Amino acid sequence: MSPCSPEIEFVDRSLESIRCLAHGWPSELCRWHAHEALELHLITATRGKVLVGDYIGEFGPGELFLIGPNLPHNWITNNTYKTPVPVRDRLIQFHQDSIDAMVGAFPEFRQIQDLLLLATSGVKFIGFDGEIAQHALAGISAARGARKIVAFLDLLLTLARHPRKEQLSAVTFHQLRHHPNHGSIGKVVDYIARHYALNLSVVEAANMAGMSVASFSRTFRMLTGNRYTEFVNRVRIGQACALLHDTEQRVSTICYAVGFQNLANFNRQFLRVKQTTPSKFRESSRRALHATALATDSGAVGGHA
Repeated sequence: MSPCSPEIEFVDRSLESIRCLAHGWPSELCRWHAHEALELHLITATRGKVLVGDYIGEFGPGELFLIGPNLPHNWITNNTYKTPVPVRDRLIQFHQDSIDAMVGAFPEFRQIQDLLLLATSGVKFIGFDGEIAQHALAGISAARGARKIVAFLDLLLTLARHPRKEQLSAVTFHQLRHHPNHGSIGKVVDYIARHYALNLSVVEAANMAGMSVASFSRTFRMLTGNRYTEFVNRVRIGQACALLHDTEQRVSTICYAVGFQNLANFNRQFLRVKQTTPSKFRESSRRALHATALATDSGAVGGHA
């Protein structure tokens, strides 16, 4: 197995009720997809774009997400990373019916059920300590039998009490995974996410999906929550944010690198999506990075006192 092959613990639900995984990068498992299981997903390395339902944002190390059933999602590492990563993310998959059965027997766990209701739109746990999350997921993966479930429930209870939760998708996708064109639209979504700088017209995208333009446009919006052009622009803005954060390239250079044809339109679309200008985004992200570094250094110094 190569160092970037996914480490997968396959779980037979007749024996165990949760599935623990760790993915390297790059990996063929990184694709826009949906499944019936809920997914608790921790990023351990790299930065990039996260797609959850109709939400397009950025992710970084230590960030924790909870994805509801049948909600399409993907994490796409920025192409500024050139070296393979052994473990990019750790996750746990589990099923709603297991939690519902437990709450039926033990109503004290109802707050977990409330958390899973939020997860139908996808949840990001703002400010949750990434090291604590990584330690918890590693402990759950290593545990066996009932102790694994007890540790997992303890983490879910902690997350249910966490005060800062951001719901991500404005659209929920309970039954859309079974739509006959889900795979075709997913193929286009993955292509856009990886080739955002190319000018793939809606006609070419419809041909790729094997659909008429009218049918493609209607289905694309239903399955992603976005019009085709809006989706392309949001993916490009997400990559621009990565370049603003990770490089010293000029704003005008980044504009053309991510696929926009003129600077005025880039600035207008960036402001619409991020509610700030590219230059101000770079300034604020650098300040946040500097503040995090200072906090880490202070913690390290304090730890040796």
